[in-house]
Amino acid sequence: MNWVDGLNRLYCLRYHRLKGDIIALPKEGGAVVVANHFSGLDPCLLMASARRPLRFMIAREHYNIVGLRWFYDQIGCIPVDRKGRPEKALRDAIAALRRGEVIALFPHGKIHLPHHPSRKLKGGAVRLALSGGCDIYPARIDGIAAEGVITGALFKRSHATLEALPVVETAGKSVHELMEILESLLNNP
Repeated sequence: MNWVDGLNRLYCLRYHRLKGDIIALPKEGGAVVVANHFSGLDPCLLMASARRPLRFMIAREHYNIVGLRWFYDQIGCIPVDRKGRPEKALRDAIAALRRGEVIALFPHGKIHLPHHPSRKLKGGAVRLALSGGCDIYPARIDGIAAEGVITGALFKRSHATLEALPVVETAGKSVHELMEILESLLNNP
């Protein structure tokens, strides 16, 4: 799928004029990438800003869209059954982290815009990082032309930016401490 990665980078850099940081992932070993979530363009921007493949956790209702499931399988997405058994997705993601892969997710759980009322983050990213024995690499996305839109954001040209935020080291920290750190990084532009 290297050709998909290359096309995605061109698409993000040229069409959406992506500027900003490269997410400083470790060269090997597991890692969890998290970001705020403005639109359906966000996963593309994260992939273009990482130098390792990202495996996204994706809501099963999006994963099952006719014609896209094959693509999601090819890039290693992990479907999350939010209404039924999310534990299976967590187990799959923890196993991937232990194999040294990088898991990406949006801890707001759905699109959340800055003008929306404050929304508590879901704890999955912290649980994954602690269970997988790895750190969390947060990023802030901005400049999306079609905020709040899934498909339309892919087509409406943006001036996208991605800011790599400080790495959140998990060793010796409690779930509560880690959640507070992520809340302050992702909820305060």
